[in-house]
Amino acid sequence: ADNKIFAGQQLRIPSRAEIQTLTPVPTAAATPVPVKATKAHAKPAVVNDAEIEAVKLQVFLDRQQFSSGPISGKPNPAILSQTVMLYEGSHEDAKDQQALMTKVHATVPDAFTQYTLKEDDFRFIELPRAEKADSSKQPAPAARGKHPTKAKTAAAHDFRPAPLTYEQRISSQMLAYRTPWAFVAERFHCDAAYLRLLNSKLPPRPVVGAEFRVPNVIPFEIEKAFVNPLQPQADPQQPVTASVVGLTRLEIYRSGKLVSVMPLAPARPGLRGTGFWRILDAIPRPRLSTLQEDREKKAPPKTSPFYINPNPQPVHVDSGPALSAKQYLPAGPRNPVGILWINLEKSDSKEPLPYGLHGTSAPDHMNKELSLGGFQLTNWDIMRAAHQLPAGTLLEWK
Repeated sequence: ADNKIFAGQQLRIPSRAEIQTLTPVPTAAATPVPVKATKAHAKPAVVNDAEIEAVKLQVFLDRQQFSSGPISGKPNPAILSQTVMLYEGSHEDAKDQQALMTKVHATVPDAFTQYTLKEDDFRFIELPRAEKADSSKQPAPAARGKHPTKAKTAAAHDFRPAPLTYEQRISSQMLAYRTPWAFVAERFHCDAAYLRLLNSKLPPRPVVGAEFRVPNVIPFEIEKAFVNPLQPQADPQQPVTASVVGLTRLEIYRSGKLVSVMPLAPARPGLRGTGFWRILDAIPRPRLSTLQEDREKKAPPKTSPFYINPNPQPVHVDSGPALSAKQYLPAGPRNPVGILWINLEKSDSKEPLPYGLHGTSAPDHMNKELSLGGFQLTNWDIMRAAHQLPAGTLLEWK
């Protein structure tokens, strides 16, 4: 049901050569390439040549701000091929697959790099309650070198913190990352499950000094995310415009040239736009407030997340008695609208809309789990978008 195509859609069919360049077919001679370990407890997983090529391509495009989503080693071929086509069409020095891959190898010699977990990183990581009292202490050197048995290693990849209750959320100072894994995955634009696969020898709760193998992107440094200005000043000599295409990606143009592509997903069903809207101000560290009033919720579409039901049926949601004062979900990377909100207005109005462009608490599941707000991007992409979009930028819906 999710593989339907419709009249009027344009399909680009890659050639056999293009497919092989994107995801080279392993041959009998292509043996897995082990990567040299730096420490016993951080010995990386074995990665084959085809996977290295796929990661290099994603890393290169991500560095160029042509994102195809969290890096996973096995990217969505439709999204990646579309991103490749957009990049090739806007860069003369990469106008075909051969030229593109030559540029990829020259720019990204190594698909992966290393990251050492720092004590300062734990400012953004919510430790289990039992560990908070000791969070400032460095682990003993012997503990760092010790790694678990096979059974414990398997358990490490099943480790998930218990979901926070509503009361725990509203009483928190910050909705932080729940584990070091989530922190490092977002820092390096990486799918969380893939990060665990790359670092299969690390324990379920890595400590200060743990070494991670990560994609070689320009890292998203949350500690530096809100250095002003968040948005640039408009430059009449290089006008910026933006488009939301098919409710699946944000495109940014400078002087008519495509300079950035980012995956996007509606945060709730039935949300769409038409014509031209306008980018307003960027709000760092957004919170969410509620009086827990009754509301009507539109039923989610029963088809693919890339097809939005044009006539969703309202469903009454009884949330109980309304509160006398607002309650707030605090700011943080695991707030449902992420770490930044960009206000939007319709071109015929001067009032900010109740929905905008914003980050997400679940970068791996933007098209699978609906949220609140408006149109969600990953936290690293919403920051990159804000740094390119002056207030007043026209946003076209295509």
